[in-house]
Amino acid sequence: MRYKAVHSTRYLYDAVVSQCQSEVRLTPRALPWQSLIESRIQATPAPAAVETHKDYFGNDVTTFTILESHDRFVIVGTSVVEVRARPAAARDLPWEAVRDELAAHARPETLEAFEFVFDSPFIAAAAELGAYAATSFPAGRPLLEAVDHLAHRIHTDFKYQPKATSIDTPLLETFRARRGVCQDFSHVMIGALRSLRLAARYVSGYLRSGANYQGAEASHAWVSVYLPGSGWFDVDPTNDVRPGVGHLTLGWGRDYGDVAPVKGIALGGGHQGVEVAVRVEPVKAEAV
Repeated sequence: MRYKAVHSTRYLYDAVVSQCQSEVRLTPRALPWQSLIESRIQATPAPAAVETHKDYFGNDVTTFTILESHDRFVIVGTSVVEVRARPAAARDLPWEAVRDELAAHARPETLEAFEFVFDSPFIAAAAELGAYAATSFPAGRPLLEAVDHLAHRIHTDFKYQPKATSIDTPLLETFRARRGVCQDFSHVMIGALRSLRLAARYVSGYLRSGANYQGAEASHAWVSVYLPGSGWFDVDPTNDVRPGVGHLTLGWGRDYGDVAPVKGIALGGGHQGVEVAVRVEPVKAEAV
């Protein structure tokens, strides 16, 4: 499938901002199953400087510096992406074998994955999360089978409820309340997996508009887990699916803080309102 994705973020201020700097991650990644055909990011007011770089995790980052006074700031990312079916795992492994191989980190690829076993600013391992995960991870169960079971339980046990939490809501508070949005579901699942000493990372992306998914028409998030010998495999606990051609990947990191689509600082402005809109529509190749 080929898609055109448009992500618009509008900041509206009740006082003038003298200057601001914003860092955005709105460029989809090029992956074996995802080709980036076209991508552009526009900012209003016109920036005095634009810089691009790749962050620690290989995500594309664009930084805008605005030096003129303004009372609204708009960033629009537009991309054309082709998404294909993802490869299956070469073989599944008992989850304890995966845990032990990560702990040994004897090969470069397992050493790279091993850093996603540890706590991060928004996600800390906890006995309570480990106990919740344990139901899905009995002795000897293959990793991906257990991961799918855990995702299904989160999808069933938690209520999708926008505005029930904020990004500052502590993870265990979200876990106990059993409600939130895709970022919360993903953080809970990653915390549960890391509590078992498994490598899990946070993926930022989009869902196809009009699909029967929770979280469409907005930024979306899901989880990726490492399976030695096969690589990383994604699972979307919000929708209880393995991501496929209806999921577009922007980037990944340890948690939301590493891959927030838009973040920055402003001088002045007073109270701000934020409006976000996302559309992901299929397009024909000749229309690009």
